[in-house]
Amino acid sequence: MTSSAVEASEARLRRRTRRRGSPSRVIESGGLLLLLIALLLFFGLMPASRDTFFSAANISNLLGNQSVTGIIAIAMVIPLVSGYFDLSVAAVAGIANVTVAAALSGLGTPIPVAILLGMAVALLCGVINAVLVATLKLNGFVVTLGTYTLIGGVILFFTGGQTIYQGIPLELGAWGIAKIFGIPAPFFLLIGVALIAWYILMQTPFGRRLESIGTNEKGARLVGVRVDRSIFISFLLSAAFAGVAGVLLTSRSGGADPNAAPAYLFPALTAVFLGATAIRPGKYNVWGTIIGVFLIAVAINGLALSGADTWITPVFNGLALVLAVAVSTLLGRRQKKNDPNRPSPPTAPSSAKSGDDESSQALVGV
Repeated sequence: MTSSAVEASEARLRRRTRRRGSPSRVIESGGLLLLLIALLLFFGLMPASRDTFFSAANISNLLGNQSVTGIIAIAMVIPLVSGYFDLSVAAVAGIANVTVAAALSGLGTPIPVAILLGMAVALLCGVINAVLVATLKLNGFVVTLGTYTLIGGVILFFTGGQTIYQGIPLELGAWGIAKIFGIPAPFFLLIGVALIAWYILMQTPFGRRLESIGTNEKGARLVGVRVDRSIFISFLLSAAFAGVAGVLLTSRSGGADPNAAPAYLFPALTAVFLGATAIRPGKYNVWGTIIGVFLIAVAINGLALSGADTWITPVFNGLALVLAVAVSTLLGRRQKKNDPNRPSPPTAPSSAKSGDDESSQALVGV
């Protein structure tokens, strides 16, 4: 490398370091968290909601009820880091939920066996998605939208549209509503899953490979990254996390409602896009997603306590999704303009992304 190239590289590094430490960068990274705090204060002080918003029961419900949504959102993040959508995660959670409940209710299997069966079915769905997307090179967005619909139909066929609730052991349901140090146990599961996902994405070579694929898939192939295998594994991990969400949903609800899990898709998707505007702006990330989950939950909960009509919830979810996509897209474009080596905006459902020679060279160390 020539001296001029070294100097240019060092100059870019200094600029990035200054940006990371600048007040605007800090505000940009923490803006979503600040908004969440502002919402908490607003609904906590608002006359219509202040009497119940910060009550122990309401806080407990907020923390516990978002555990399933949060885990489903984390499941989406894994393949999205590499530039691939998995829209089937909510349905995969649903079929895991139904499998566990059916095994307990109809077959009388022990709880650990039922959980393993639910996880196995979820992983089977992940294998199908992985083969279609990573092996057969089909569009991930379209494929997983199709499997989302297909799995939903299979669930309705298997259950006949009826809720499964008889024969569910009380021990399983008791864990779903249990508290540890006054905090719902499912919240700790959510944090545990988030830590595992964060470690995989941020602290392992596999996570770096996924990010390099999301930055420049063609460049990753050129420098020897096993792209297809990495994408395959990402869909398996996504399905595994979705399976955990399905098992938790069984515990939380004490059974299986065939229409319950698919309803988590859009709140989780909104949280994922909101998360791309925080912590690591312009990139899908775990902790930004968790903040996004609770931002949506706090807003909807506060509106409900304030006496808002039921139509407010779907309208809010839709608007939040559109705004989250818009903000993350504009943010990503601005950062791409300021630093050409950054990943493209996290919006396109296509599998491959183009990049310049310089970004390809940066992948050599992956």
